[in-house]
Amino acid sequence: MAARFATDPAAIRGRLYHEEESLFRSSFQRDRDRIIHSSAFRRLKHKTQVFIEHEGDYFRTRLTHSIEVAQVARTVAAALDLNVELTEAVALAHDLGHPPFGHTGEEALNRLMAPFGGFDHNAQALKIVTDLERHYAEWDGLNLTWEALEGIAKHNGPVTGDIPFALSDYNARHDLELTTHASAEAQVAALADDIAYNNHDLHDGLRAELFSTDDLAELPILQDCFAEVDRKYPGLNYYRRRHEALRRFFGILVEDVIRVSQRNLTELNPASVGDVRNAGHMVIAFTPALWADLKVIREFLFTRMYRAPTVVQMREDVTAKINALFPFFLDQTDELPKQWRKDVAAAADKTALARIVSDYISGMTDRFAIQEYERLIVV
Repeated sequence: MAARFATDPAAIRGRLYHEEESLFRSSFQRDRDRIIHSSAFRRLKHKTQVFIEHEGDYFRTRLTHSIEVAQVARTVAAALDLNVELTEAVALAHDLGHPPFGHTGEEALNRLMAPFGGFDHNAQALKIVTDLERHYAEWDGLNLTWEALEGIAKHNGPVTGDIPFALSDYNARHDLELTTHASAEAQVAALADDIAYNNHDLHDGLRAELFSTDDLAELPILQDCFAEVDRKYPGLNYYRRRHEALRRFFGILVEDVIRVSQRNLTELNPASVGDVRNAGHMVIAFTPALWADLKVIREFLFTRMYRAPTVVQMREDVTAKINALFPFFLDQTDELPKQWRKDVAAAADKTALARIVSDYISGMTDRFAIQEYERLIVV
């Protein structure tokens, strides 16, 4: 039985467009399924996590990352007696707004869009599920529940200050209460993202030979993981040894979140999901000590992986491609696909046009962006 503070699918705040609910699926199951069947979700298969999609079949893509986040999120949500389907929906949707080439592509697009309101992948995810997925007869978007949209918009915490235009535009039509925290389910999705990428980026960095197993064995948390494996399995071969250590690292992160969050929820004693939203702090969290250790690991990854010479070269190359494609489509809108030209014709000014071009480019996969660059820019 779900906890009092879990989000109840029978008591949702509704959808922007009314529709009859399913006889055999809950509201949040339908949200999850619509996300999985969306075009944007399929495109994540060919979008960068750290390495360009085509650089190797074993590296994580944005799709496999999202699946791993959802797996962690389901585990934590179940342990905390939360709504697993809502948690999974937010986890699967959290990166839908990423452009090609990962955070490098986002940084390039944000610079290009600075005169027109900037670009933010979280806000873009909301725009995708509320507008750009245009398949249904009666509405644009996926018509997700308020609770799913809230989780996508503010799973990392309240959104205040300079709110991205894609988020503020929708919020004006459908108030997502941006100044409060999200449900515990959405908070779980946010921490599951941290757990997943800290774990799998270590795997991918090893596979890319950007650092060694010995390097990892000197890091906090991992030092104890390797020591335990060596005690239990002396002489274990290189690949099995590092796998055993990393799976222990993974387990420590998950167990820490569950333990701390259970304690936080017990202390808060929320009577409803509303009490979680208005707690004034995240109730799903790591211990301060583990968070400090993760900071050291993230700094290691930043230096040895995200800013490795080969990755830096890749970043420069793909940034040049985005920098070329954006002004090209802005000046030559007839090169946009036919279904995009109707929006172009309705654009009131250059800002509206730039946002259309940004939507188009951000939806590209890595391989398609490269193909379009070679087709349209390279002479």
